[in-house]
Amino acid sequence: MIGVHRAVVVPLRVFLVVLFGILVLFQVMSLPGQFADMARENPDAAPFRWPATVIAIFLVLCVQVVIVATWKLLTMVQKDRIFTEDAMRWVNAIVWAIAAGWVVLVGVFLFVGFNADDPGVPLVLFLLTTGVTVLGLLMVVMRALLRQATTLRSDMESVI
Repeated sequence: MIGVHRAVVVPLRVFLVVLFGILVLFQVMSLPGQFADMARENPDAAPFRWPATVIAIFLVLCVQVVIVATWKLLTMVQKDRIFTEDAMRWVNAIVWAIAAGWVVLVGVFLFVGFNADDPGVPLVLFLLTTGVTVLGLLMVVMRALLRQATTLRSDMESVI
C-alpha cells in the first residue's frame, strides 16, 4: 500500500508545484497585462479593467489555497495522519476556498449575463459556475466521508 501512495503522491506533488507556479505567473504578469491590453483596445470597457483584474486574481488565489491544502493533506496521507481533526481543517480550507470562488463566479455570471449582447460568454461562465458547484458539493461529501472515517478510526483505536 505504501508503494501505491508514493507512486501517486510524488507525481501529484510535482504537478501541484507546476500548477502553482503557472498560477503565480498568471497573477503577476498575464492577468494584469491582459486586462490592460483589453482596456486599451476597447476604451468602453476600460472602467472594468481593475475590477476584472482583482476578481481574476482572487479566483486564482482560491485555486492556490486548494493547492496548498491538498499539499498538506498529501503530507498527512504519507504520515498516516489523514484521519485527524488537523485533516478536517485543511479539507474545510478547500471547501471555503471553493465556496468563496463560487460566490464571486456567480456574481460575475449574473453581471455578465444581464449585460451581454452575445450568449457565448454567459454560457462559458454558466459552465464554469456549474463545474465549481459540482466540485464544491463533491468536497462537502468527501468532508463528510472523512469525518465518518475519522470517527470510526477513533472508535477502533479506543477499543484496541
